[in-house]
Amino acid sequence: MRQNKKYYYPVCDTVLYMSASDVQHGEPEEEQVGWEAVADLPPSAKLVAKVLEYNDSLTQSQLAEETLLPPRTVRYALTRLEDVDVVGSRFSFSDARKRIYTLTIE
Repeated sequence: MRQNKKYYYPVCDTVLYMSASDVQHGEPEEEQVGWEAVADLPPSAKLVAKVLEYNDSLTQSQLAEETLLPPRTVRYALTRLEDVDVVGSRFSFSDARKRIYTLTIE
C-alpha cells in the first residue's frame, strides 16, 4: 500500500483554506482596447507594435529585420498582438506564402 507523503515548505508556514463561498464573483473586468491592451504584453510585442506604427504594413521577415528580433520571437509577438485584436493580417499579392501585418489601432 502506498502512503501519502507530507511536504513541508519552510518559505510559507501558513496554510490558507478557502471555500467556494469565499471566492468573490464580481463583474468581469472590461477588456482593454488599443494601446492599453498592448501595455500588458511582453516587450517584444510592444516593439513590434511600435515598428508597425511607423511602417504601414510589413511582412514577418521585414519585422524581424526592422526589430532585430529572431523570427520566432516576432511570430510570438504577432500572435499575442492578434489575440488582443491590435494587429491585422492579409495575404501578400506578390507572394501568397507571406502575410502582411498592419496595426489596427491609432
